[in-house]
Amino acid sequence: MKAAVLRELGRLSIEDVDLDGPGADEVRIRVSASGLCHSDYHVIHSDIPGIPRPAVLGHEAAGVIEAAGENVRNLQVGDFVTTCLSAYCGECGECQTGHTHLCDARPGPSGARITKNGEPIFALSNLGGFAEEMVVHQRAVVKMPGELPPAAAAVMGCAVLTGVGSVLNSAKVEPGATVAVIGCGGIGLNVVQGARIAGASRIIAVDLTPAKLELARVFGATDTVQGPDAAAQVLEMTGGGVDYAFEAIGLASTLRDAFAMLRKRGTAVLIGAGGGEVSLPMGPFLLKEVRVMGARMGSSPFQLFLPKLAQYYLSGQLKLDELVSHKIALSEINEGYARMAAGEGARNVIVF
Repeated sequence: MKAAVLRELGRLSIEDVDLDGPGADEVRIRVSASGLCHSDYHVIHSDIPGIPRPAVLGHEAAGVIEAAGENVRNLQVGDFVTTCLSAYCGECGECQTGHTHLCDARPGPSGARITKNGEPIFALSNLGGFAEEMVVHQRAVVKMPGELPPAAAAVMGCAVLTGVGSVLNSAKVEPGATVAVIGCGGIGLNVVQGARIAGASRIIAVDLTPAKLELARVFGATDTVQGPDAAAQVLEMTGGGVDYAFEAIGLASTLRDAFAMLRKRGTAVLIGAGGGEVSLPMGPFLLKEVRVMGARMGSSPFQLFLPKLAQYYLSGQLKLDELVSHKIALSEINEGYARMAAGEGARNVIVF
């Protein structure tokens, strides 16, 4: 099969590789579509160190099961599924209390499933969705309605799950609340529409790119703010700040902006996968009783939440077709990531 392999930093190469399996607890999937996520971009350019190479990246995939191991009970050949990097054991304390996205013992293969001439190739997050086929643990996939378009089903596995989930499951935004969303890429746009679904009365989209702010209005933003003085603008236009500020970039400056634009008892929700440290003044924590929280994978048990999101889409509440700005071939993956780096469009999706 063909796969996009990371051997040297900065670029993926399209290669013929071999795929083994499935093992007893695994399924083999023929990939229908696979989304390009910013997290993989960070890996390609070594912003996230420690990833073995060679590697097949990609964790936002959807496809059809071609084979299933002997221990697989709830999935069968022919099922249309979406993958998620939040594989879960089902037995640890986090899983037993409903927080499978925080599983302490994520299951995965005992050895490399992807090889080339005997050389093992690492599958990022035990998935490896930038390939024609993949072998994954049964608890890394969920069956989805067959009428879903493959591209829509693929982006649900990360961008939509994380963005909408951070609103509905992490912050639990109430109807009538005011919301600011900093960063209107794939995840930020889904925060915007998550806030719309939650019934927020005002949704302020913040970005430096006019085209992204325009798109944010399509997804439900009521107001837009452009420029480096975003916090001051939001404070002025709301008369004191918002109830919730979602940061979907991961920069120290935008983290501080999210904190600064809160009203009393407001909550800053940190989603962006950034690194380093950021300092915040202590005064607002005490005098305004503000909160800062993290949101990993939208605090969502994907095996339950993804089918719910599918119904939101099928009923017209969730916009996914508008999210997929470019459908590309596997051979065009580097060009897709170049578009992402340039801020062009919302989501690039490989369609096989």
